[in-house]
Amino acid sequence: MVEDAPDVETTGWRVADEVLEALLETIRESDEDGQPTIDFDGFVAERLADGSAYRLETPTATVEIEASTVADAGASPASRDDPSRALEPIAPYVTNWYVWERTVGGRETARRAFLRWCEGAPLDDPDVETGETKTDASDVLERYDALESGVVRHWGELEITARLARESSGHSGCGERVYEIRHVQDADATDETLEDHNDPRDAREIVTYDEDGRYRPLKTAPTLVTGWHFAGLSGDDLVETVRTIYPATIANWHREQRGDLDVDHWLETAERQTGIYDVIDELPREALEWLTEACCVDSQCLKRREWEYAADEPIDTDHGDGVFPCREPCSLVVAAARKWAILESEEEKTWELELTTTEMNQLAEIVNAVADGRVDEIREADVYDGANRYRARYLRAKRMDDGSFGEEATDR
Repeated sequence: MVEDAPDVETTGWRVADEVLEALLETIRESDEDGQPTIDFDGFVAERLADGSAYRLETPTATVEIEASTVADAGASPASRDDPSRALEPIAPYVTNWYVWERTVGGRETARRAFLRWCEGAPLDDPDVETGETKTDASDVLERYDALESGVVRHWGELEITARLARESSGHSGCGERVYEIRHVQDADATDETLEDHNDPRDAREIVTYDEDGRYRPLKTAPTLVTGWHFAGLSGDDLVETVRTIYPATIANWHREQRGDLDVDHWLETAERQTGIYDVIDELPREALEWLTEACCVDSQCLKRREWEYAADEPIDTDHGDGVFPCREPCSLVVAAARKWAILESEEEKTWELELTTTEMNQLAEIVNAVADGRVDEIREADVYDGANRYRARYLRAKRMDDGSFGEEATDR
């Protein structure tokens, strides 16, 4: 019996037999104490006090099923017809419960939290209370409507699309989700123009080299190649693929959502270094500002820096806007810090150079072009750019050959 008709169109939704069986098995367990056996995403199921029926309540409709019908259901395929039809008005809530509690499972895990984030669902983790995890699409019907056309989220340079799985004749009746991943720059590309993948292990090759074939030592650098997509992924395969492309980002994001991200600040990291990296704790305090500006901003790394010089001494450099946090100085930063710690130990000297004003400005242009990674973009014919190869070669021929400036021996 349906007490209230839903306000939204639910035609075409159904509950698959396996979902029905799981639901009936669960609500039968409410016999003992009368407490709701299901209270999930707006869907509440409980046995009436007199024991005559089961009440299945959602924000848009309430369904009551006779206790005798529930008891008999499963005895034969025909015995499931009545409860199956009765559930149609609330099918999205029933299948939503099934997919999260039976298919995904793993409450309070990073995997489950990430999958819920992918479709804009509130994180159903009691330890997560931040407003950032809540979305406007928390209602199941609104979320299902969005999943029909695809919910798109961005994770670094990844565009992740979540959809409801469909059979040829309509919805699967299980609430199953399927996922696609592609590069954000390929958002408008047709599938036919992209290299198709469906095995998460394929991501290992994709993340290894950049567009110019150079090895990518930092997997969160914004240099992920384009031209590929993973389609038809299950939730587990989606998580595995993202973990391969951006290692540890899901786990650290989830720890941050739960408020237990364990951050190691610079001093802690520097003081525990040994061997050739023991020297990094000698890096001057002000040099750490330059280091983070060089390595840890959005143009160089997609993580959002959460570590500081010390817990009570922040670094002024912008932390970045990344979705996932950076909890400690990475190995690339430590390696670079070793070099800069050595360089900063040198004594400063006063130099006298014979340069024109344009030549002095050109030096700045060359440094900026290298630092911004745009040397390869400067055309050979663009001699108005100070970092142009011919301009640089001219300056070298003129000023290095006559000894105005050149390489100077250092102590280290």
